[in-house]
Parts: sequence; structure tokens; C-alpha cells
Amino acid sequence: MPEKGNTMNSAGRKTVEAISSGISVIIPAYNEQEGIGPVLERIHQILQERRWRYEVIVVDDGSDDDTHAIAEGISKTKVLRHPRNRGYGSALKTGIRHAQFDNLLITDADGTYPADQIPELVERLLSSECDMVVGARVGKNVSIPILRRPAKWFIRKLAEIVAGIAIPDLNSGLRVFRKDASLPFFNMLPDGFSFTTTITLAMLTNGYIVEYIPISYFQRVGKSKLRPVRDTLNFIQLVLRITLYFAPLKIFVPISAALIVIAIAWAVFSTIVLGRLADASAVVIFMTGVQVGVLGLLAELMDRRLPSFHRPED
Repeated sequence: MPEKGNTMNSAGRKTVEAISSGISVIIPAYNEQEGIGPVLERIHQILQERRWRYEVIVVDDGSDDDTHAIAEGISKTKVLRHPRNRGYGSALKTGIRHAQFDNLLITDADGTYPADQIPELVERLLSSECDMVVGARVGKNVSIPILRRPAKWFIRKLAEIVAGIAIPDLNSGLRVFRKDASLPFFNMLPDGFSFTTTITLAMLTNGYIVEYIPISYFQRVGKSKLRPVRDTLNFIQLVLRITLYFAPLKIFVPISAALIVIAIAWAVFSTIVLGRLADASAVVIFMTGVQVGVLGLLAELMDRRLPSFHRPED
């Protein structure tokens, strides 16, 4: 029992020391005048109750309403402003660049994410060896429009094939992570809504440790900025692009194997059913399959020769 007690005390000391270094809360906002005031006040209240060192950064992404003025009216809030709308991911990257602490927490300004669960996410990150903790929207109170659920399910399943593990929530906007864990991927992180999808897959496919905590997800305040059809197509394109970048064999090998199987099946069919071997077409399909496989191997080799994104060993 003493050994267990020592372990718990060590973890507790580690958490206290990490929190003492500070937490930067980054909130991107675009025309969120209806929700940003209550969100900021609640976040300040919760973090002040914990007596943690922290800062709150609001990045106004070119709003044409009173978002900027309302945010500036909340004490102890640092407000940065884009002169024009540059995108959700761009706002987050601006906040990350200006954050003074290494522990970063991102959330939205529309009241959808539970501020009450922020301490739970932060403490999990700081008391463990993980690099990112994601608030997975699988709790008891989750309000996701029915029309968006099939696309989200499909994209998540595709991402799970890429990562090779289960992903409870691919693009949750409430998460906490270490700044130094995000910087290796900074140049590839997109400026749009797919920022969270990209950083999730990038970390999972490069040996970083990502954990999930169930959270609630409420109906947003104000008008949604998502465009269902366009954003879904963009998400699928993103997942495929990341697959080719981080795990090319998972795309090329199945295609190569399918072509080779088709070639063999066609050769057997033409010989038995047609009475003659369709050698030309079978060879063409077979060689195409081989070439696709070789392209996959070359892509994998190039990926391994690029500067490593992999999590540094402790």
C-alpha cells in the first residue's frame, strides 16, 4: 500500500507543478455575439475557482457583429482580431502562436461545450503521459442534428481505418493538448473546420498518446457556420489526404491486392468459361496491381525519409 500511495502522491505533485506553469484557453469566434459573453464569464469563473494560472485568448475571425466588443468587455480576456474571416483553423493557429503557456485548451464560443468539464480534461492531461485529451461527445446529453450524424459516422469509421484504433470523437472542438505536441504538425494543419480532424489523425498516426473523456454537447447559441454537404466532402478529402501522407500503404495495398485478385479471377474465368486464356487483359490488370503496390511502397519509403513527426521518446 505505501507504494501505491507514493505513486498517487507523485502524480498529484506532477499535476500541481504542471498547472503552476499555466493554461492557455483559446476560443475562435466568428459572429458569436449571442453566446460569447456567457461562455467567457463561465470559463473565467471555473478557472478562478481552481486558482490556476491561466489566460483566455479570443480570436475574433473577422466578425461583423459585436463579438469583438463583447469579448473585450470581459475582464482578463485577451482579444486578437483577424481583419477578415480566415477560418476556424486559422483562428486557432493565431491563438496558439500567441499563447504564453504550453498547456493549451480550445473550445467554442457558441455554448455547445460544457465549461464545467474543463478541469477534468486539464487534470487528465497534466496527471498522465498523454499528449492530448479530447472531450468526446458521447455523454448523456448530446445534441447533434440527425442529418449530420450519418456523415459524421462515415468519416469517423474511415478515420479509424487510417489510425487503426477506435476514435470516439474525431473532430470535437473541446480538447486540451501540449503546445509542443502540436507544433510539428503546424504547417499541415488547415485553416478551416478540419483543423481538429487533422490534429487528431496526425497525432494518432504518429505515436502520440490521445485519450478521451465523455462530455455533453448542447444546442448552439446563434446560427451554425457549417455547410453540411460541402464540409462533409471536405472532411472525406481530408481523411484521404492524411491517409496518403501518414499511412499510404492503407490506400495502395488494398487497391493493389484487389487488382491482382481480379486479374487472376479473369484469367481463370476466361480459360474455363471462354475456352481460351485472355492473357493480354489479365496481364494488364495484374501489372497495374503490381505497379499500384510499388507506388504504395515508394510513398511509404518517402514518408519514412521525411522529417519525423513521431512522438519523442521519454
